[in-house]
Amino acid sequence: AMLRLRLLTWDAKDTLLRLRQPLGESYAAEARAHGVQVQPAALGRSFREVYGAQSRRFPNYGQGCGLSSQQWWVDVLKQTFRLSGVHEDGLLTLMAENLYRDFCSARNWEVLPGAGETLSRCRQHGLRMGVVSNFDNRLENILSQCNLRHHFEFILTSEDAGFAKPDRRIFEQALCLGGVPPEQAAHVGDDYARDYRAARAVGMHSFLLQAAGQGEEPEVPPEHVLPTLSHLLALIEK
Repeated sequence: AMLRLRLLTWDAKDTLLRLRQPLGESYAAEARAHGVQVQPAALGRSFREVYGAQSRRFPNYGQGCGLSSQQWWVDVLKQTFRLSGVHEDGLLTLMAENLYRDFCSARNWEVLPGAGETLSRCRQHGLRMGVVSNFDNRLENILSQCNLRHHFEFILTSEDAGFAKPDRRIFEQALCLGGVPPEQAAHVGDDYARDYRAARAVGMHSFLLQAAGQGEEPEVPPEHVLPTLSHLLALIEK
């Protein structure tokens, strides 16, 4: 290959996997199962507000604050329902624990089109692969359930690493796990700052997954932009 790559690292959410439906829809369905009517759009708005506040107060799922990521999420879920008008404590706990578990499976996640085939072909080319994701420790199980885990030598989440992208230290850990120098590695992700720019800052190559017309980033040369995952194969197979 023109780039002499040995290792590819991958973002997870919205690069390999995506939610099957908006969060508000899943949360409203859980409430309905307990006879409680809440509007999905209201839950979606509440979630964004609560998630933002919790992330600022206890970054990276409460790492270093004495919180487990499960406690962090259960708290976010309960607050989201409270902000949407549900106040019964026992019910809040039950719904939060159910949802925490449900988002650990293929029930709520699906593989992006072309991801499985792209990963298989990259492996056929002898590339070693890992995941570098701002995710909690449920990710490995989700990837297994979605039948993607076997493509990867390692799954490095921000919870495991203790650092979240764009912190260079999570990429340094990934390079260490992969055992390659940065110039022989490339990262693939959908976020300009956390994926594309952060990987380049440690000397890795980087590709930005960006559907056509999604608002072009001026600093990204067109040859680094992937309109779909399948476009990566043309670059690697040169």
